[in-house]
Amino acid sequence: MTIRPAKLDNAPHWVARAMSPKPAPRVTNIGWLLDTQSAGFIWNAPKRVTRERPERRHAKSLTQCPAIVDADARLFEIQSPIDCAIGFKFDENQRPLLTNLAGDQSTIRSKHLNQMVAIVDRREWSNPNRPVIQFITPYIFIADEPVYLNQLPPYNHYRRDPLPGLLVPGRLPIDIWPRALMWAFEWYELDKPLVLRRGEPWWYARFETTDPARPVRLVEATMTPELREYMQGASAVTNYVNQTYSLFATARERRPSKLLVEKTRG
Repeated sequence: MTIRPAKLDNAPHWVARAMSPKPAPRVTNIGWLLDTQSAGFIWNAPKRVTRERPERRHAKSLTQCPAIVDADARLFEIQSPIDCAIGFKFDENQRPLLTNLAGDQSTIRSKHLNQMVAIVDRREWSNPNRPVIQFITPYIFIADEPVYLNQLPPYNHYRRDPLPGLLVPGRLPIDIWPRALMWAFEWYELDKPLVLRRGEPWWYARFETTDPARPVRLVEATMTPELREYMQGASAVTNYVNQTYSLFATARERRPSKLLVEKTRG
């Protein structure tokens, strides 16, 4: 006996719906959360990047370009949580040091600034004359479908006093590798201070999805026990292996089907 596949043309509408492939969601949901036990209020929610859009004076205005508008729609900015002015120097033994240049006038205590920022081991710098420092942040991004996050400098933000170096960019798949992100900075001009201002764009997050045409929706997520346990698998792996990307297959196999749980308030 031959079993023929059912035809949907003459089937009842509810049968046709049940047997039809499930349509893809209209948007890609991406969750963000803060993993911190103190001072959580200093970290602002990621904010969609916007440009100043004065009254249109020309049909071909820069602010009306579809390519520019579409690019901006996929960018989110993370703002600096603190005001600080940091200097770099080598001591008499040529050990690298950071100094809080604001001293007693600093809005952040030096003790807590030292807990946020650290100098990367000198042997790991890409150039012996360009120190690398890292700020620890509590920002975590998570998705339940394949999504890559690109960490980029805030190139739409004009500063009259440019930073004395470059942000170190990164790219990682947040659906299988969610972790607290770092702000890494390579210091080129050691005689100039690193000045950050609270509320200014600190870095951008840009998300790559399987369907580039689908818009991205950012939602605040919850740190569930399942997400916490899963994240422990990626914690500190760089201390044991060089190529963390080689662990992605293992992470994918051990991933629960759902990690993004939207946070509810009220």
